[in-house]
Amino acid sequence: MLEQFRIPGLGGWSEDPLWGRFYDWSVEHPQTGGLLWKAGIGSDLRRLYAAAAEIGRQPAGSSVLDVPCGGGVALRGLRPGQGVRYVAADISQAMLDRTMVVARERQVAAQVEPVIADVGALPFAEGEFDLVVSFTGLHCFPDPHQAVREMGRVLQPGGVLTGSALLNDTGIRYLPLRQVGRFAGLLGPGATTTQVRAWLTEAGLAGIAVTLSGAIGYFRATKE
Repeated sequence: MLEQFRIPGLGGWSEDPLWGRFYDWSVEHPQTGGLLWKAGIGSDLRRLYAAAAEIGRQPAGSSVLDVPCGGGVALRGLRPGQGVRYVAADISQAMLDRTMVVARERQVAAQVEPVIADVGALPFAEGEFDLVVSFTGLHCFPDPHQAVREMGRVLQPGGVLTGSALLNDTGIRYLPLRQVGRFAGLLGPGATTTQVRAWLTEAGLAGIAVTLSGAIGYFRATKE
C-alpha cells in the first residue's frame, strides 16, 4: 500500500517500522518525548494525552475502536476494570502483538480485542462503536478520505470520532518532514484542515473542532 519508496531498515506499516517504535517510545517518555515533539514537529505532547483521556471517560458497556492502534499508545486512556469493549485494529499483526503487550502491562488486556483490519474497508457493522479514535494515523493512510468515511460509518449516532494527524497546511517549516515521510513510504497523501472538516461533514458528523499544535491537527466531531 505505502511501500513503493521504502527506505531499507525503516520497514513499512504492514510490518513493524522502526519509526513506529520510536514514536511509541517518545509517547511513553513524557519529558524526553515532549522535548523531541516540540523540537521536531512543534507540537505539545500533552495534547495527545488529553485526547486519549476521552477513552477513560466512556461508561461501562461502551464500544471503542482504535484504528490504527499501532503499538498501543492510546491504551493509556483505558482504565483497568472500566468494562468497555476496546477493539484495537491495525493492518499489521506485529503492531497488534505490541499493543497486547502494552495492554497486559497496563492491566487492561481483558477489555482489548485485537483485529487485523484495513481502515479503507473496516470489518465492522454500521454504528457498532460509541467512540472511534485515530491518533497520528490519518496521514499514513493511502486514501484518508475513504478512511474517514469508514470511521464515520461504524460510529453510532451521538458517538464521537477523535484523532490527530500531520496536516498539509501547517506551514512550510514542516514540508521537509512530509516529503521525507512520503519518500520513505511512511506517509500517504495526507490532508489539509479544510479537507478534514469537509470529510467529517460528508461522513455525517457535526460539531467539528480542529485544533493545530505545530505540524499536527487534533480533530473531534460527533455523529448526527
